[in-house]
Amino acid sequence: MIDAHEWMGLKFDILTIFPDFFHGPLQHGIVRRASEAGLIDIGIHDLRGFAHDRHRTVDDRPFGGGEGMVLKPEPIFECAEALGIAPREKRLAGEAVESVILLSPQGELFSQKMAERLSRLQRIALICGRYEGVDERVSEHLADREVSVGDYVLSGGELAAAIVLDAVTRLLPGALGNENSARQESFTQASFAEEGERKTGGNEDRIAPDATCASGGLLDYPHYTRPAEFRGMSVPAELVSGNHDQTRQWRRHKALEKTLRNRPELLQRAALSQADRDFIATMKATKN
Repeated sequence: MIDAHEWMGLKFDILTIFPDFFHGPLQHGIVRRASEAGLIDIGIHDLRGFAHDRHRTVDDRPFGGGEGMVLKPEPIFECAEALGIAPREKRLAGEAVESVILLSPQGELFSQKMAERLSRLQRIALICGRYEGVDERVSEHLADREVSVGDYVLSGGELAAAIVLDAVTRLLPGALGNENSARQESFTQASFAEEGERKTGGNEDRIAPDATCASGGLLDYPHYTRPAEFRGMSVPAELVSGNHDQTRQWRRHKALEKTLRNRPELLQRAALSQADRDFIATMKATKN
């Protein structure tokens, strides 16, 4: 991750036909605070402003027939050019600092790993698709990546753009109150073995407090708060024992259990120690 002292801010440009949609989602929580602190700058651009007929038409019927309407290429290309976004060839050559993303159900599945890569850029343009899709020339000659937030279809790319912006923003230096929070969350690809670095003189900036454990690509471990007893339901004894090693092990085991139960495919690419693998084998044997 970029050093906080070198950080100059990340520029987001959102290209949409519904600019008012973003008045709510971007004015709360971490995104709002990051914007006020100058960590991010968000520009929302109405594609209808780049349509030149009197009806400000941004869509048309597709060649070859079919149901529905498709977003036209002209307003999208002209908006991107007016914003001074670098040409696609330049963005794809060498070390890119800008990205133009087309939000689409046909895109690469958005992930925490992708969010981490995007958080290292200086500028991200998010093109919000609508109707039955976007003219393919936008994907082939303007966007450098096509991204989907899940295997389902939304009414438009605005919700998806807000998701990407939020996920990327919270990874920026200074966006979270505790910089270690992001490494403990679900899907974060940090090795559980890093926990031992605290005891061996490793990089202290990467190590969370003793009782926590890194996600390592797993789902997050369960959390409890006061009261310790609630309607006959008790907080697990391991969390109130005061023994950090015991707490850390309990959290790791619970994260492994939850991942095996809800998202077993994540275990194939998670950072697992031999102790993790032994514990998983025991769980599977017990289940069978």
